[in-house]
Amino acid sequence: MQERPGADRLDRFAENPRRALWLLAMPILIGMSIQTLYMIVDMFFVGRVSPEALTALAFNMPLVFLAMGVTFGLGTGITAVIAQAIGARDRVRADRAAEHSVLIGALVAALTTGSALVFGIPLLHALGVPAELVPQAWSYFRVLACGYPFMILAVFFRSILSGEGNVKTPVIVQGAATVLNIALDPLFIFTFGMGVAGAALATIVSQAAAALVFVYLLFVAKLSYVRFDLANFRYDSAIIRSICVIGLPASLSFLVMSLGGGVLNRILVEHTPDAVAALQIGSRLDHVVILPQVAIASGLVTLVGMFYGARRGDLLREIVRYAMVRTILLSVAIAAAFYVLAPALVAFFTDSPGIHTLGVDYLRVVVFAYPFIGVSILTGRSLQGLGRGSPELWLSLLRVILISAPLAWAATFWLRGPVQWVWYSSLIGTVISASIALAWLAAGLREAIARVGRGESPLGTPAGSGELSVDSAAEAPEPA
Repeated sequence: MQERPGADRLDRFAENPRRALWLLAMPILIGMSIQTLYMIVDMFFVGRVSPEALTALAFNMPLVFLAMGVTFGLGTGITAVIAQAIGARDRVRADRAAEHSVLIGALVAALTTGSALVFGIPLLHALGVPAELVPQAWSYFRVLACGYPFMILAVFFRSILSGEGNVKTPVIVQGAATVLNIALDPLFIFTFGMGVAGAALATIVSQAAAALVFVYLLFVAKLSYVRFDLANFRYDSAIIRSICVIGLPASLSFLVMSLGGGVLNRILVEHTPDAVAALQIGSRLDHVVILPQVAIASGLVTLVGMFYGARRGDLLREIVRYAMVRTILLSVAIAAAFYVLAPALVAFFTDSPGIHTLGVDYLRVVVFAYPFIGVSILTGRSLQGLGRGSPELWLSLLRVILISAPLAWAATFWLRGPVQWVWYSSLIGTVISASIALAWLAAGLREAIARVGRGESPLGTPAGSGELSVDSAAEAPEPA
């Protein structure tokens, strides 16, 4: 039987883990950079419609973050399970995990779209959207919700490929879709006069194109290591459970952060609507530092999953430590640059003096959280690669629900402090949760290394039962 694409990828990664991390992270970073450019351009165009349009877009972000957060959380579970299976030389399990991922994606797409269309307006009211902005906010969200199936399935297909260590293909596809999105933005927003709804439609069209390309690559051209045999699909609750044990806590952590974003918007409205717009600008700039953190973490979850599946405790410790140190150094460098350049960066997005002042204040507080954000992201992804999804959820609850939101609420409604106190609340929550995250990661790594040292399999099979090499697995007969 012809060898599957990428059959030797595990051996190459194990030979040089540090190089493997950057081989995985750099394409992701390029793709995310293009995506961040799109977000900036999107906000630039919407901001030129009117300040109210920009604020309406800002109020939508918690809802968009919620829907895609659930998707990305489950996608992380898919990546980790497939990576562990490939690391354990279990080709059949990798194939089954990919097939079940499509099932999960279809269910999530249907539930998310239906819920968004039914409960969208009540949710916007609950987030504190002023009555005069509800029509614009709903025009964006309603259109975007109709495209959720394409967006969700595209993310799941990317997660499948990432699990087998193929990040270049998803980045090329998603990068092309993002360029298409940028090109369509001014056409729909201004030429067709659709305003904020045009920005949403441009996103739908580009993501639909990406999803269709993934379908062709995976199901028609068969350019992936995993194989799909949906005609003979057999439901396996154990695989669903493995994905959900990792992915659901990650999804719920996104839910927590989305709720926190909604609460934050409500609090900021009590100060001034300009503060909501300033937060939107600051959050987009935050992506410049968060995207390399997430890129490194995304490469890390694949390597941790593979090395854990292969029972290589030595490589686990090495790659996690290396990734953490590099992420912290990079975050400090970007934070220093942003602190100095804050006035010029914010001025690119707005000519409103009020929004500009608040945006600069935001950046010059939040930049101190950047290294701690990186620690938290890498900790969560490392533990997910080890099959542990709950720590990220508990850390998100601690940071958002128990620390940041209560502090911001108290600063605004009890102490009647300035809006800058809200920014400090976020900083405090991030520092505390990151400190606890480091301790949790150290304990998780010790436990995982001890387990593989005893010869236990992360997949629950006896040690040695999955020693079939990836190369020979590619030549093994298909199961009946």
